Amino acid sequence: MKTQTKRLLFRSGFFGLFLFAPVLDVFRFDLIENHFIILGFPWLLGTEAFISGDMTALQIAGNMMLKFLLPVLGLAGLGIFISWKWGRVYCGWLCPHFSIVETINGLVRRSSGKLSIWDKKRLPEQQQDGTQIKPNKNWWFVTGIVTLSFAFLWAVALLTYLLPPIEIYSNVWNLSLTRNQALFIGVATALFTIDFVFARHLFCRFGCAVGVFQSLVWMGNKKAMVVGFNRSQAKACVSCDTSCEHACPMHLKPRDIKRKMFTCTQCMQCVDACGKVQAQHQTISLLKMVEGDCALDVSARDFGQKPKQSKGCFEVK
Repeated sequence: MKTQTKRLLFRSGFFGLFLFAPVLDVFRFDLIENHFIILGFPWLLGTEAFISGDMTALQIAGNMMLKFLLPVLGLAGLGIFISWKWGRVYCGWLCPHFSIVETINGLVRRSSGKLSIWDKKRLPEQQQDGTQIKPNKNWWFVTGIVTLSFAFLWAVALLTYLLPPIEIYSNVWNLSLTRNQALFIGVATALFTIDFVFARHLFCRFGCAVGVFQSLVWMGNKKAMVVGFNRSQAKACVSCDTSCEHACPMHLKPRDIKRKMFTCTQCMQCVDACGKVQAQHQTISLLKMVEGDCALDVSARDFGQKPKQSKGCFEVK
């Protein structure tokens, strides 16, 4: 199965989980009951029982340790380990926001020839990796509808994490939202629309705390997975139209040093684009996801060092 097909399946599945987790009581916070619900069970720490005198200080401390501190530390530790070893793989393979970023990027490109309204130049209509997109202004209507729909869907979904999902969806369907519910959805829809139209990848790069945290942890590991560039064959890039850069939804330059790839989401679209270009010359991709000793060539150059690229890093196995 192709890499991007796998990503599509993972992202679609996780996006579905994001939408239906509250409905299925997989995870949500019930403002009415004032507690979390996880896997269908209420997540109670016993604070009310402690206040009423039905639980001792030792018992509440044990609850805090077992039901709050240990799960939070375990989840944080797992996130740190994944980020340390593979970087922002969550962003590229699961994140619901990044899925929308890529979707709207594609629509904006069909509308204007650019991935973002902030881009100064249009991308080539015919790229060497086989991508062929002729901009058509009629696509702006589709882009607007999709953007508003995603913004509204996100706003409704987030509200279901706080209030009973069946009530919210029923009120939306019957146009009978309460004043506060309508206000929440209206404001959230407006904010998400602004994000999806003007920010998108910029929010991912500079505004997302989860993403930036993953990047910081990843930068601390010189052997973490990263996009490697076969510099011994760099001359093959001379005649290329930088298809790898055009493919990057974060507007990065994949052949650069790791520090300048700080917000790479490990989506591997640059690797696939390079592979398609090089396949026309009966050669393999000059870009490849590498880790361990093979990753040192990318990370060490951040500090002005020029290590010799490890042999075998770009050999076909």
